[in-house]
Amino acid sequence: MRYIIIIIFFAFIGEVHAENRISDYNNIGWYTTNITPRISKRFSGHLEYQWRRNNWVTEWQQSLLRAGVNYKLHKQLTVHLGYGWILTYPYGDYTASAVAKTFPEHRAYAQLQISTPIEKVSFQHRFRIEQRWVGKYKSITSDSPDEWVSLQRVRYMPRVDVPLHTKVYAAAFDEIFIGFGKNVGENIFDQNRIGALLGYKFHPVFRAEAGYINQTVQLGREINNSNVFQYNHGLVVNTYLQLD
Repeated sequence: MRYIIIIIFFAFIGEVHAENRISDYNNIGWYTTNITPRISKRFSGHLEYQWRRNNWVTEWQQSLLRAGVNYKLHKQLTVHLGYGWILTYPYGDYTASAVAKTFPEHRAYAQLQISTPIEKVSFQHRFRIEQRWVGKYKSITSDSPDEWVSLQRVRYMPRVDVPLHTKVYAAAFDEIFIGFGKNVGENIFDQNRIGALLGYKFHPVFRAEAGYINQTVQLGREINNSNVFQYNHGLVVNTYLQLD
């Protein structure tokens, strides 16, 4: 219950600071591949690529590559450490960067995932903290970032999976992002993602799911003394491959 109160509290903060706002609406498509090679009884690797598109599929939104390692402390508790390499492209009417260029990001992160099954229904709680180094351009003519800005962010995502058949399941999730640290801009409330999915287990080691995602993003800068919010909605497709 306290996690729900925290989410509502930070969402309220975002609304209060966004009384004067500019809204930007986009259609997105996120297509993700997750590969988990098992190393030992407790250790496993993690390799993930997300092909994120704007206008459903025709334009770039983001390219995101993650690699990491999992350690199972308990059958219901897993610790994960990882690294991400991200490219964010200029998209929409108001770009994330003040200079409309593709900018890079290095990201180190740690997460804790808790599984709390109730009979056949699976409940998961994912807590993640991120240290980000974001490349910043000062001019459209710059060939490489003029500086790297250090940013911190925490994320919390509850998810529920409900079996509908032997191989079919439905899932829903909501993830809140909160920025903190000396370099945080307007977006202490960074973003929120909510989605609903339908999945199919093709094989004990392979499954896929697809559905709807709604992403609300607050930019870290103001335009004409107004906060800028992106309202992105669209399609998400995830595939999972577990290798013994």
